[in-house]
Amino acid sequence: MRSLRLVFSAAAAVVLALIIIGAGYFHPRQAESQAPAPVPVTAAIATRADVPVIVNAIGNVQAIDLVSVQPRATGIITKVEFTPGQDVKQGQELFLIDPRPYQAALDQAQAQLAHDEGVLAEAQMDLTRFQILAKENSIAQQQAQDQDYVVQQDKGTVQLDQANVDTAKLNLEYAHVTAPISGRAGTLLINLGNLVGPVNQASASATSTANAGTGSQATNSVLVTITQMQPIYVTFTVPQTDLDQIKQNQAKAPLEVHAYSQAGKLLEKGQLTVIDNQVNTTTGTVTLQATFANTDETLWPGEFVRVHLHVSMLNNVVTVPTQAIMAGPDGSYVYVIGPDQKVKRVGVQVTRRQNAVAVIGNGLSGGEKIVTDGQYTLDDGTAVAVRATTSIPEGTEGREAE
Repeated sequence: MRSLRLVFSAAAAVVLALIIIGAGYFHPRQAESQAPAPVPVTAAIATRADVPVIVNAIGNVQAIDLVSVQPRATGIITKVEFTPGQDVKQGQELFLIDPRPYQAALDQAQAQLAHDEGVLAEAQMDLTRFQILAKENSIAQQQAQDQDYVVQQDKGTVQLDQANVDTAKLNLEYAHVTAPISGRAGTLLINLGNLVGPVNQASASATSTANAGTGSQATNSVLVTITQMQPIYVTFTVPQTDLDQIKQNQAKAPLEVHAYSQAGKLLEKGQLTVIDNQVNTTTGTVTLQATFANTDETLWPGEFVRVHLHVSMLNNVVTVPTQAIMAGPDGSYVYVIGPDQKVKRVGVQVTRRQNAVAVIGNGLSGGEKIVTDGQYTLDDGTAVAVRATTSIPEGTEGREAE
């Protein structure tokens, strides 16, 4: 019985030894199978490129010329000869004010001129005859001199009549209201059949005649406004800290200015043409003005646009997506992916941010593969699996200096 117990004890010892040996054999493999999986990340390549230095601002589109068309003759509007909202040319007729009173005044002035020219001709003929008779002592010398004065008076009368004719022609011309500039006409501010006229015009003789025809006196009124569309201004302000660099580069060549819609669509390209002569002491900004050809009339007076002023160009600098830049207690850094697919934390100096692109002063030389997404769970030596490689955004519109 005792020998049987010894046999069972020996067998149990053998089984226990086998279990210990098996545990020692399988444990390393299990530990090896539980090694951390690579962290999935998105990467980009640090690229050397030319980066424009751009100042962002909000601009307001302004017409170079805006004219309120007012009548210079008094009368009834008998014709509207344009379509509101259409483009008009300088000199194009817009309105016709009843011309009949002014035509009658012109006819009267011309008739008076013709009459007085006849009187002058008769007086000159008499003067010639009197001068011949005076030489022959057939009449008194005084009579010839008196006739000379009559001729001078008649000449003055004819000159006055000619001035009245010119005035009547001008008043008749004023009855045809034309566009003083080329541009886009606005809405009608006066209707067909309305009585219009300038202030104090009733004192003029031609207007007195017109009022006699209409039976009433008109007051000053704006008929329509015309806004010059081509070219056009965009006015905006920039911080005074940018003024020196803007002036220096503007002196070399006019700086390029881009106008964008609020949705980010490029509307027009123009040039900086005006730098105001003083800084606003309240806001610390200076007003600038850019001129745009506006050939397609994409810029509209009164519209607010996003302005990008191209100040200078940074040539052959290292750029990375801004989302790759991390901030730490020792400054900015990025994670660089090595050939073994493990990351290394590298400190960098960011000299400028242009929209979605960061310009690197030192720390990278270009060509490095850097992590742009998923870096918050990384540390030195962490293995990664690159899901996708993105490219550096083009068109670095914007400015945020560091």
